Amino acid sequence: MSSSKNVVELTDDNFEAEILQSDVPALVDFWAEWCMPCKMLGPVIDQLADDLAGRAKIAKLDTDSAQETARRFGITAIPTLMIFKDGQVVKKFVGLQQKADLKEAIEEAM
Repeated sequence: MSSSKNVVELTDDNFEAEILQSDVPALVDFWAEWCMPCKMLGPVIDQLADDLAGRAKIAKLDTDSAQETARRFGITAIPTLMIFKDGQVVKKFVGLQQKADLKEAIEEAM
């Protein structure tokens, strides 16, 4: 779970409304509780959410509890991070990422 109030917790039920219909670019962190690299990425996701509050949406999707959405986007390795703009995936990262690289990619999508 996230420690930042700016991180949106996604489910199969709210993914469409929160991400695909979002009027700002959205970064989705596909993760799972048992994944150590995912846990290491957690603080980076929280910082991005705080840094970009109001300009971009930062969200996490637990692939164990939202399997339908994870399958829909072909998630086979975690952490996988996808940046969505206007309902489309514009960038995808797999594995641990640097905060600066993620922030730059989100800003490009703005």
